[in-house]
Amino acid sequence: MFVKKIGIDLGTTNTVVYVPGKDLVINEPTVVAISILDNKIIAVGNEAKEMIGRAPDSIIVSHPLKDGVVADYRVTEAMLRYFINRAVGNMNIYKPEILVSVSAGITSTERRAVIEATMNAGAKTTYLVKEPVLAAIGANIPINSPSGNLILNIGGGTTDVAVVSLGGIVTWASARVGGNKIDQAIVEYVKQKHGLAIGERTAELIKIAIGNAVKHNNEEKIRVRGRDLTAGYPKIIELTSNQINEAIQEQLKEIVQTVKNVLQETPPELCSDIMDNGIVISGGGALIKNMDTLISRITGVPAQIANDPMLCVARGTGIVLENLDAYKKNIVAKR
Repeated sequence: MFVKKIGIDLGTTNTVVYVPGKDLVINEPTVVAISILDNKIIAVGNEAKEMIGRAPDSIIVSHPLKDGVVADYRVTEAMLRYFINRAVGNMNIYKPEILVSVSAGITSTERRAVIEATMNAGAKTTYLVKEPVLAAIGANIPINSPSGNLILNIGGGTTDVAVVSLGGIVTWASARVGGNKIDQAIVEYVKQKHGLAIGERTAELIKIAIGNAVKHNNEEKIRVRGRDLTAGYPKIIELTSNQINEAIQEQLKEIVQTVKNVLQETPPELCSDIMDNGIVISGGGALIKNMDTLISRITGVPAQIANDPMLCVARGTGIVLENLDAYKKNIVAKR
């Protein structure tokens, strides 16, 4: 089977590739390992992530996207080429049409960087669509209806919030805060409060295991290994879910404020719809326990987690690719 269309959720933390008819074919970390000696890429995705915090000086483990945008053009292009080649297979003789998700707050310069990288990586045509639209479509929100719906997409590098109605975005806001900054906050908290150095992978595991958006009486606990900053030796400490909640307060407040900013700019008629329809939360950040409870408690609007929140954007790319004419007004750039 020749692959002619590919959807790519190009995330700061993970890249998910969707092929119509095959569903999700790749879901791997947006990480690349580069050999300094010969300036060559030696690993991409899962294999590269395993090297984080473990690689010798001769290997750089790079995150080519930062805060939802391309930070290293050459590495991003090479990574996209690797994922595209895996998706289309060795026998594909056609260059595929590729649809890529981008943050709602992307600039024209950042947009050009994504298009150039995708075209040079092997695309015949590149389409860009904003992440909150794709997340809403992937979460089965009827964006073409005259009713207002609010989508909150918390990714690795950015949080995008948008009110969609009649097939378009009415109001939106984007903040460069997401899973990565939450991980960094946990690293800093453990360093300051416990004198223990941990890596970003450990912080991510802590977040997944006991991260909670609200404080609870019944706390969860986890034992964490790291390096004692005073003695320099390995050390084990115990952390609780309420401590992690304390660690990530600043990031949670920024996410909630982004939602509040959008609600304050939303026309009254659509606000009424949103009260009825609720807020739908997608992206990896939706998996932090009680994120929906926090959003609902502060805004007063019912909130719910989308099904498979991490995959909403990728599934949205597939739906748009299969119905390009129906969603053509949502395409922000094409080449």
